[in-house]
Amino acid sequence: MTTASTRAQAADEALTTGQMNSDIRRVAREYFGWESLRPGQLEAIVGVLEGHDSLVVMPTGYGKSAVYQLAGALVNGPTVVVSPLIALQADQVAGIRSRRRAPDAAAINSAQNDRQNDEAWRSLSTGNSEYLFLAPEQLAKDDVVDRLRELRVQLFVVDEAHCVSSWGHDFRPDYLRLGDVIDRLGRPTVLALTATGSAPVREEILERLKMREPRVLTRGFDRPNLRLEVVRHSEDSAKRDAVVGQIANLPKPGLLYVATRRDTERFASELNERGIRATAYHGGLNAAERRTAHESFLADEVDVVVATSAFGMGIDKPNVRFVLHAAVTDSIDSYYQEIGRAGRDGEAATVTLHYRSEDLGLRTFFTARTPDKAALTQAFAALTAAKEPVRPGALARDLGISSRKLTGLLNLFVEAGVLESRPRGLKAVRSTTPADAVRLAVEASESRERIEHSRLAMMRGYAETRACRRVVLLGYFGDELSEPCRNCDTCSDGSAFEAAPENADSPFLPDTHVRHGEWGEGTVMSIDDDRITVFFESEGYKVLSLDAVQERGLLETLAANPA
Repeated sequence: MTTASTRAQAADEALTTGQMNSDIRRVAREYFGWESLRPGQLEAIVGVLEGHDSLVVMPTGYGKSAVYQLAGALVNGPTVVVSPLIALQADQVAGIRSRRRAPDAAAINSAQNDRQNDEAWRSLSTGNSEYLFLAPEQLAKDDVVDRLRELRVQLFVVDEAHCVSSWGHDFRPDYLRLGDVIDRLGRPTVLALTATGSAPVREEILERLKMREPRVLTRGFDRPNLRLEVVRHSEDSAKRDAVVGQIANLPKPGLLYVATRRDTERFASELNERGIRATAYHGGLNAAERRTAHESFLADEVDVVVATSAFGMGIDKPNVRFVLHAAVTDSIDSYYQEIGRAGRDGEAATVTLHYRSEDLGLRTFFTARTPDKAALTQAFAALTAAKEPVRPGALARDLGISSRKLTGLLNLFVEAGVLESRPRGLKAVRSTTPADAVRLAVEASESRERIEHSRLAMMRGYAETRACRRVVLLGYFGDELSEPCRNCDTCSDGSAFEAAPENADSPFLPDTHVRHGEWGEGTVMSIDDDRITVFFESEGYKVLSLDAVQERGLLETLAANPA
């Protein structure tokens, strides 16, 4: 392992402008064994070393972790990595420790005993460890934040940063406090990493983390080795048969995503009856069962994992030959994240969505929410009455409700702007009455529901398009493909070439910031030959006729995107 003094010397040298690039490559080679870096990695690392807050959007398997590992090895001080899952933290620590000359890493979490966590703190404070992995829940503890402040954290990394965004597919309320934590730590350089970065998600990450004059770097959304397909079905039984039949004929291993826990068991059973080694994975399994399924898949001891969306975040398995979906996802963000687990070795892989339009009804049900007004009123009244900031755990006990339910209520208040996060807890905005707070919280809930419905509509558009699927998929993320990809089902059947858009002269290119008279400011997501898709902050995604937009002047182009 390298010593703290060695890393300090390396940091001082790296900050010399003329040597920075060569020093990054040297550390990559000598510490981690990487002979080359991928496009965008070097640029991102340089930005961090120069002190710029940075948002890096790169697909699963592209090498986002290399950015913080190399930057951390070159900064003079500890690197904190916020990682959402304990299992993912363990994988990340093990990955760093497998590099014999790399700086050491440690984790602090609830799965470890006090002795193990104390040892992690000692290793960090003595400079023996460079990286400390924490779940966001740990940063809700004042003593943890206080100890980190004393250690003078230099780099604050938010992994899986889409969890910050309420419009991201894995939204985690615990991530909302990270902006305040960063302030309490004295504003170290912030590095946010995610694999799914549509414009609305990117903008909210920047806002939630209070990033200062951030650099936003996006690379590699296109995965040309993935064959994109959608198979439409009218009957559920026929869809089930088709899914099992396709898996039987595909090279293994692979992943099958389904909508419910019951479906994980049913499909796994059917596959095992066909002689295919399959295991079910869902959030209802205990920790040991989930760990066994995960490890068996990584070791190629099972052919197929049948899973809900609970499986896969941070999975590092290069030879996944297919990712199939037996049910539509809630958004293109979710879909892209899940299919990104296929073909990480660069070899050909199959990505198929088995689609029934009727399945959208189940997803619509999942997105529906009716906030409990009585509970909202009770919670805000308690917050208003408190003379000091309130800790969520204590408030849940006082109100006699679960922490999970209270978190949902408090999150609505935060989104409504009537609740502030203070260093010692939560404080209601003084000028707001409980009645007004509840009204604003309900409006925030209704706005989010509209957004979620609109995201689902975008997923329907992908499933039902006759255009090139890769063009549609990349367009959602503000990335362009100049011609059909020739590696998707609509390219194979020719429909992708029948109405290729010609929009070079359009004023509404992807990522253009616009204003609508009724829906306010928005961001252009994609443009087709006859329609334009715009994301509006309070309404979600809207698909507009391009002729109507141009003839009636429905959209005003703004000078620049404020993000």
